[in-house]
Amino acid sequence: MTRIALSRPALAGLLAAALFSGGAQAAPSCADQASEKKLAGAAKTSFLKKCEREAGPSACAAQAAEKKLAGAAKTSFLKKCEAEAGAAPAPAPEAACQAQAEGKKLAGAARSSFVKKCVADAAAK
Repeated sequence: MTRIALSRPALAGLLAAALFSGGAQAAPSCADQASEKKLAGAAKTSFLKKCEREAGPSACAAQAAEKKLAGAAKTSFLKKCEAEAGAAPAPAPEAACQAQAEGKKLAGAARSSFVKKCVADAAAK
């Protein structure tokens, strides 16, 4: 039997490819599950948070752990990695802010003010 030596980055790439190729067909994404259940607003937000938390660490998180990143460096790496991988598409700021306002049970001027500030904060990021 012939052994093939692989560098760590090559091995990590193969593992990531295997995870992404088989994982997408094996189970529907959290967003797909929420759509199937016809969830909206705060219920959808809560479901998505729980689902993603239970899904376990992402490939990006595994890479960050392998690189022994911590703190701000880890946060920055994860944000960039997930954006490049499309692992966590960001919802439209308006919809996300409306869902947060609904979860906080805001109404009237307080709701409008909250949503306006939330959208502005999201645009600044």
